Amino acid sequence: MEPADFYSGIVVDAYAKLKSSSFEAGPYIDFVRATGEPALEIGCGDGEPMLDLCVAGLVVDGVDSSADMVDRCRQNAAKRGISTHVYQQRVEALNLARRYTSIYFAGPTFNLLADDGTATRALEAISRHLTGHGAALIPLWIPDPTPQADMGVSRTAADGPGVELSYTPLSETYDKDTRTRVTTSRYQRTTSSGTESVDREWVIHWHTPHAFVAMCQEAGLEVLALVDNETNTRASEISTEFTATVRRASTV
Repeated sequence: MEPADFYSGIVVDAYAKLKSSSFEAGPYIDFVRATGEPALEIGCGDGEPMLDLCVAGLVVDGVDSSADMVDRCRQNAAKRGISTHVYQQRVEALNLARRYTSIYFAGPTFNLLADDGTATRALEAISRHLTGHGAALIPLWIPDPTPQADMGVSRTAADGPGVELSYTPLSETYDKDTRTRVTTSRYQRTTSSGTESVDREWVIHWHTPHAFVAMCQEAGLEVLALVDNETNTRASEISTEFTATVRRASTV
């Protein structure tokens, strides 16, 4: 299965109920207000936090590689009475009708791009979709290996009367040379009539600050800021969570 097709079927239901982290809308509202509209959230998933930005009065479109996630986002928008545009496209092949003054990833979604080639093509697509004075916000993450004690331990959540969803990490490879972590996980939905189960490989591909800057330059982007999320200072090679602000490189 292609990494872009990871979020489908029962994984979409499990994501909504069992995701380990959520991202507050505030920082993205601030970014879009400071940078300008229209805005595009890449990897919008089921609409968090994108729909909150729409409620705040901002013009924000969304794009996600998963057809099931796009459907869920549109449903959530309709339930909240929000009118917006949500597209199904892969970021590395992004081809939308307009350019955006603000583009952002909510959390380190960029790390789901499975290799350097795909990541570079994604940055090139972002460059093509930015207005001349626009900017993109890209959070990044260098993960640790999943603790061995967590392997085989399930997280569960109810999904209506008599329905239980579960997520269980089964095994993992962690390769520092390729900067890739692959976690094989099992998703299950259990009802009175039985259990539906699917195994997926969750791929995280990371970038050091220096390597990411070089990749941006190759893609025609200029890094305006690269900030360590913990210290709020310039990211160094020991930073493990940092956020890049980029724009199209000047041709002058």
